[in-house]
Amino acid sequence: MSSSFQLVDIQPGFVVINKSAGVAFHSHEEQPGLVPQVESELGLGKLYPVHRLDTMTSGLLLLARSPESAECINLEFRQRRVEKFYLALSDRKPSKKQGLVSGDMEKGRRGNWLLLKSQNNPALTRFFSYSLTPGIRLFVLKPQTGRTHQLRVMMKSLGAPILGDRRYYPGVAIPELDRGYLHAYALSFDVAGQRYDYCHAPTEGALFLSEAARERLALIGPPAALPWPDRNKLAVERDR
Repeated sequence: MSSSFQLVDIQPGFVVINKSAGVAFHSHEEQPGLVPQVESELGLGKLYPVHRLDTMTSGLLLLARSPESAECINLEFRQRRVEKFYLALSDRKPSKKQGLVSGDMEKGRRGNWLLLKSQNNPALTRFFSYSLTPGIRLFVLKPQTGRTHQLRVMMKSLGAPILGDRRYYPGVAIPELDRGYLHAYALSFDVAGQRYDYCHAPTEGALFLSEAARERLALIGPPAALPWPDRNKLAVERDR
């Protein structure tokens, strides 16, 4: 399989892949984007993206196989019934070890996004953080919304920007920074009344592949089983 992705699953209505870090989703100049590459290599005909991952981000990506399937899955995303979990690494201690980050997002200069204190239409992200090795922390992130650069901006707002994120954490010099350390780890959704659950650990990046990271992920177990607050509590917190 291509160095751009690994095939995780093929279903009648969709394909799930593990995107490699550093691969652009969109085509650029003469370089085809990720979706045309997947179409060419799998030979399944036209595929329809229903969500995206930043260039630096690796992990699970869902592509629909028909317009009808795309509309069905897009509805799941719009109604926030898709559960997504990410892994991130930082060399900074967060302002709090777990909780909710909430705020409106505004586009700033040079393509950067800012997290505001206002709550008119907030981006919402829940997280847990764990000590991995001295000076390195692992974060399990659960975005409730899907805004551009949401997780990267949220991590910066916690005082723990993502290692290898050249946009939001430039200038950091750690030998193992061979990639941006953000990975789409798990994905759960319904299609035609059937539940699908996928979990795929990182396959690249020295820090992600370390024994300490593997041991910590084994201790954490399935990310959906962590004690995330339910939707009713989230609604109460938003209304405060």
